[in-house]
Amino acid sequence: MIDFVGKRKWFFLFSALIIIVAIISLAAFKLRPGIDFTGGTSMTLRFTPQVEQEQLRQEFTNLGHPEAIVQMSGGDFLVRLKEISPQERESLSEELETSLGSEIKVRDYNAISASIAANTARNAGIAVMIAAVAMLLYIAWAFRRMPNPFRWGACAIIALVHDVLIVMGIFSILGRTANVEVNAMFITGLLTVVGYSVNNTVVAFDRIRENMVKGIDPDFAVTVNSSLLETLTRSLNTSLTTLCVILALFLFGGSTIHLFVAVLLVGLLAGTYSSLFIAGPLMVTWEKGEWGQLFPWIPAGEKPV
Repeated sequence: MIDFVGKRKWFFLFSALIIIVAIISLAAFKLRPGIDFTGGTSMTLRFTPQVEQEQLRQEFTNLGHPEAIVQMSGGDFLVRLKEISPQERESLSEELETSLGSEIKVRDYNAISASIAANTARNAGIAVMIAAVAMLLYIAWAFRRMPNPFRWGACAIIALVHDVLIVMGIFSILGRTANVEVNAMFITGLLTVVGYSVNNTVVAFDRIRENMVKGIDPDFAVTVNSSLLETLTRSLNTSLTTLCVILALFLFGGSTIHLFVAVLLVGLLAGTYSSLFIAGPLMVTWEKGEWGQLFPWIPAGEKPV
């Protein structure tokens, strides 16, 4: 048996350390924007016979594209560079074939202008904000018969922010160390994580509500801990089956959705953790007014408005 509530300070501390690292990483490195947010051209190239990654990167520099980012994915090369026209792409492919002595097959090609990229970035931010506010209002309405229904929604959103920060922090580190860029697929994955995280949290909250109605124990902390234990198996089974789908997507979905799959994987782990170890225990802390034990500058017994 796991004492979710009794050990909540350790769970909060663990999450706080991860989030602090994520925030520092975001402040220092930021997310590395892809062409969806900055404008440019991306191509997926396959060479026959195969060439070396460093050799290809050097050839792009020799041909006047020192900004090109070359990444290997399976037997293909994912190349990102400044915006070029289809004619320039054809000319560039011919020059690469001549200089490398290898035939090129362009498996994927995308070009996005800077103005469209700016709109995409703005719309992505708006989409995440609207999703968070809508979920807060819905959860507060769904649990309107419970005491302090807004508190239920607020705790679910705090768990959601916890998951989003972890995903963004990890990808800021990957952007710095492995040149991993975020694009529209990243935002799609992030919104999927948002939905998954809130769904897991609502399932746990619903069991807490059922047990409160049944009156299994007058102590709210005991009710929450019992409810989380009852949903533990369901949460783990859901996460494991979802993990199987994610692995299938990674193995057979192609290189173009690897970023999306990676976001889902990190979000799956963070969402499962937060729905069990953060959201419910946070409600107990709020209910008991124990914020002073977590945040020394808040006087004991006081609850933040």
